[in-house]
Amino acid sequence: MHQVDARRLLCPMPVIRTQDAVRDLEPGDELEVICTDPGVKHDIPVWSRINGHEVLEIREADDEIIVHLRVGER
Repeated sequence: MHQVDARRLLCPMPVIRTQDAVRDLEPGDELEVICTDPGVKHDIPVWSRINGHEVLEIREADDEIIVHLRVGER
C-alpha cells in the first residue's frame, strides 16, 4: 500500500497531496493518507467520488485521521 503524509497540513493541501500521489498510481492501487485536519473526512471522499476513486475506510487514531482509498479508472 502507498502512503501520503499530510499531517499538519490544512485544506486544501491534503487533497492536493492525495491528487498528486494518485497520478503516479495504477487503477486498483491502494493509498493511505494520514492527516490531522478533520476537514479531510469530508473533502477526500468528495474528491474521490468526483474523480472515480473509492474510499475504503476512514479511521481516527490519536490525533490523526487515516483515509484509505482505492484508485479508480481514469
